[in-house]
Amino acid sequence: MTTETPKTSIQDMLGKSIWARSLTSEQLERVQSEVFSRKIPAGGFVCHKGDAVSHWIGVHEGLLKMSSVSPEGKTVSFAGMANGGWLGEGSLLKDEPRKYDVVALRDSELLYMPKATYLWLLDNSIPFNRFLVTQLNERLGLFISLVEYDRMLEPDARVARCLAALFNPYLNPGIGLELQISQEEVGNLSGASRQRANQALQVLEKAGLLKVDYGSITILDLDGLRQFHS
Repeated sequence: MTTETPKTSIQDMLGKSIWARSLTSEQLERVQSEVFSRKIPAGGFVCHKGDAVSHWIGVHEGLLKMSSVSPEGKTVSFAGMANGGWLGEGSLLKDEPRKYDVVALRDSELLYMPKATYLWLLDNSIPFNRFLVTQLNERLGLFISLVEYDRMLEPDARVARCLAALFNPYLNPGIGLELQISQEEVGNLSGASRQRANQALQVLEKAGLLKVDYGSITILDLDGLRQFHS
């Protein structure tokens, strides 16, 4: 379902995006006029594996999970995306179908930049190109680390690293140290059951790395989460 969003809301979102700050006033005006918003309910698909890629997608408010399902029905979680994050830049550059599903883990409001606008920025903004190079590099580093976590770490450490991975200034610039996130959402992002995610959060809380409240988690030691080994 598509909903109209006041232009000021789109301006506010773009104002929090690193790449938008470097655009000229004329470039930013064009982007603001061509970006639109959609609200996706919790559990709804933002996009499906195999879809044609027609937009660059930004998270205004909400939490998304990038994942894929094997032919045997096993779900593999790749990454979480929160406020301020954008996704799909690689697929747009390669002009290929999406290689993953993206699901909203909670009610989310997203921004969509048409492919034509995205390609126009590539042709007309050197700072935008520099941002994309950095973003793609950060994304690659994230995926390499996730493969390492999955193969080498125990569940407690995987949950710790999964939470820490949300705090990337390029991939999720709008996220704060107090996460409005449920234990079920933590499990979805880390590939663990709700019960196992709850056990891991208790371990991390006892270690002084975070504080768990109803419906939220406050990060107390981000470096500790990034280095945690069970």
